[in-house]
Amino acid sequence: MPGRQELPSTLERSSQEAQRTWIKAHDSAVDQYGEGERAHRVAYGALKHTHEKVGDHWERKEGGRKGPSDPRSARPRGQGGRSGEGVDEQATKEHLYGLARQLGIDGRSRMSKPELLDAIRKANRSRTREARTS
Repeated sequence: MPGRQELPSTLERSSQEAQRTWIKAHDSAVDQYGEGERAHRVAYGALKHTHEKVGDHWERKEGGRKGPSDPRSARPRGQGGRSGEGVDEQATKEHLYGLARQLGIDGRSRMSKPELLDAIRKANRSRTREARTS
């Protein structure tokens, strides 16, 4: 099935560029591996190299930076690793603080970088859940 019909809800609320990245990677993965979970993982892996999840949608990474967002995106398939859930773990603390402010996270000024990452992941999950129910 073409990627446009498989587009996740978080990408429906994202820019055309993010959608194109996901669709192109998904369709290529379907050609190579067939339809299913693997095609979706490949598409998200490609998306995480140029975009980060902010609330209930995806945005271009800070300064247009490219590269893996988290340990799982940096490794070949099957080697495991922890997922950053779309949060760019390579971003500066200042950038993460700005995202935390945008998401309305309380106590952000006293948080370390790992605490900001966790708080942003939690806020993203909450915003995505809210967007899916409305």
